[in-house]
Amino acid sequence: MPNPGKIQLELLDVQGAALREDVAVNMRHMTRGGDMRLKVKAGRGAIIKNLLAQPDGVYRVMIDPPSYMPVARFIAVKSAGVTPLQLTFPVDPQKVQGLLPPEYDALPEDARRLLEASDAVLLFEGSTGEALFEAIDDVRRAGLLNILAKTRATTFASGRTVLSYVTKLTELRGDRFFALVSRELREETKNSVLSGLFTEVDGSLHHPPKDFSHAGSYKTPDHYGNLQLTFFVKDDEWRADIDIDDANGLAHVFQVIRNALTSRPTHPYDIHQLLVHHQKLDPGYGLRV
Repeated sequence: MPNPGKIQLELLDVQGAALREDVAVNMRHMTRGGDMRLKVKAGRGAIIKNLLAQPDGVYRVMIDPPSYMPVARFIAVKSAGVTPLQLTFPVDPQKVQGLLPPEYDALPEDARRLLEASDAVLLFEGSTGEALFEAIDDVRRAGLLNILAKTRATTFASGRTVLSYVTKLTELRGDRFFALVSRELREETKNSVLSGLFTEVDGSLHHPPKDFSHAGSYKTPDHYGNLQLTFFVKDDEWRADIDIDDANGLAHVFQVIRNALTSRPTHPYDIHQLLVHHQKLDPGYGLRV
């Protein structure tokens, strides 16, 4: 007589769409051992039958899709009916074939305002607006769009966003950007600590530009995908190092196998996946895998 346990398996990307590639599924019963291996066709789910069920029906399911990070989950198979198992997979940055950026005119007005004011970005001097946006490589552009989305979504009690106080970009990196900001941004950020919008944190790993001094570092209290603002001042000139921190989000939100993350720096594509899936923020671009 076959075993009664069944799992209904759904394999999704962060947009909620079924993975568009064949995927191998590996399962192991946690007390009796023994491995099972099956293949799920692209764009489809699967019902896995003939499984041991509770009280002796705990399995470890491990899936490593070709273009996504490997995910593992423990599941207790119900003694009756079908046990649902829905897994969401973040992309593997090394498998991304290209960025699907927005058209420049589709960018939010405050994002275009910032790009058009930025005429001295390191390595892109002299380019502004659309020319600057098109000149940036995919990794920097992804990082920029991530931070623009998060700073537009972070709003003070006054109704103004973080982005509205950023006046000019000076340097772009994949994981952060450096910018001229108004003094009011630092004051709004400092005052927002009481409301819980930001918390003050150690900013000693963020090095000030030449002749500038530290003026505080603040982070949003998100569990994963925190916005961090680190301020520097010289006379009346204010600058900020603005970044989004992963804070082990891939391991916790998606249950990515930790061995896959060892000694691996956070990539802006990782941040994209966290923003879309965990924070429901759309940075405005897609990833082609």
